[in-house]
Amino acid sequence: MEKIKVLFVCMGNICRSPTAEGVFTKLVNDRNLAPHFQIDSAGTHAYHVGNPPDLRAEKAAGERGVDISHLRARKVVLGDFEDYDYILAMDDENYAILSSACPASHRHKINYFLDYAPHLGKREVPDPYYGGSYGFERVLDMVEEASEGFLNALLETGKIKAMAHRRT
Repeated sequence: MEKIKVLFVCMGNICRSPTAEGVFTKLVNDRNLAPHFQIDSAGTHAYHVGNPPDLRAEKAAGERGVDISHLRARKVVLGDFEDYDYILAMDDENYAILSSACPASHRHKINYFLDYAPHLGKREVPDPYYGGSYGFERVLDMVEEASEGFLNALLETGKIKAMAHRRT
């Protein structure tokens, strides 16, 4: 079975993108769709390569039943542009970095993650790194909305058969 390959990208890969990876993975698992996906996250910078997610991100995600403690930061590499079907940027800066590094033949794969939650009226997931715990909660709210929207968009295109059943 051909998998849909999704890469979430922020700057350092310790706050927003691992949160998105964890939330989307949980959503896919809850809908019994895991066999259809390969999900990962990365950063545009190598600041934190090999490090686990920020403890505040881990705590906030954990309180919502999302375990991201096993994830480790990595930097986007050239091969990601070919390997992934969807490369979802968290903000303008990372979108621009991805677009400039990406071969022209793969640029169509790069999108803003929040484009899948247009009702939020925002395009950027704010970086919570320099703020308090409220910022991580806000990021989770946005990521949950965009994850639902992204999965629904994939279901609507028929890329995933409508076998999605919520576990009871």
